[in-house]
Amino acid sequence: MSQAHKLRLQDEPAFVLHSYPFRETSLIVEVFSRQHGLLPLVARGARRPRAALRGLLMSFQPLSLSWFGKNELRTLHSAEWQGGQPQLQGTALLCGLYLNELLLNLMARDDPHEQLFEYYQQTLLRLAQSVDHAATLRCFEKHLLQELGYALMLEHEADSGAPIDPALSYRYIVERGALLDTQDQQGLPVSGKTLLDMSADDYRDAQSARQGKQLMRMLLNHHLGGKLLYTRELIKDLTKL
Repeated sequence: MSQAHKLRLQDEPAFVLHSYPFRETSLIVEVFSRQHGLLPLVARGARRPRAALRGLLMSFQPLSLSWFGKNELRTLHSAEWQGGQPQLQGTALLCGLYLNELLLNLMARDDPHEQLFEYYQQTLLRLAQSVDHAATLRCFEKHLLQELGYALMLEHEADSGAPIDPALSYRYIVERGALLDTQDQQGLPVSGKTLLDMSADDYRDAQSARQGKQLMRMLLNHHLGGKLLYTRELIKDLTKL
């Protein structure tokens, strides 16, 4: 991205992922923008009682943001609420916070992922409207890893390239994929049916839902490099997602 292009950007679709106080009256806002990826913005004066930005910088709400600056920390100029997204409540809200924490920990700054942005927006709607939050999370986790270049090998055996057989048992090895299950292999035991169901984003089967959660947990832990996700621990304590 050229320095000139980074100086001023107008009306960029974006979501707030996280914000925290900065100096006496300002906020640092971590945003996920459609065309510019993850970036931090300083919202000057946003913590003042009558600040125009104060009530706008909410997570899970589609915004149109304008900012300027050539350093890593750019300055937010304006924000407009775009509407159309129901407020997340209860378990759906916890799931949304989990999605945001995943994005903050796995995405590189200033690395655009327009398809992931669209999928994130669709996932927020699904969280607000659906009761099967676990399946929604599994679908997002898979698509997130795919977008970041860590695609799961779910339809073919890692070594032979043979199609996965739903009737057989496999072991999934990080950064290799699925191998036929033998007693001397490492990796996570997983059925062929689960792998194919995950490929199709289908978690109606109880075993596929359970093994899919275990497999995604293993892969995410690997790519997070040991980072603890606080929202995941909270969700684990409160639910069985």
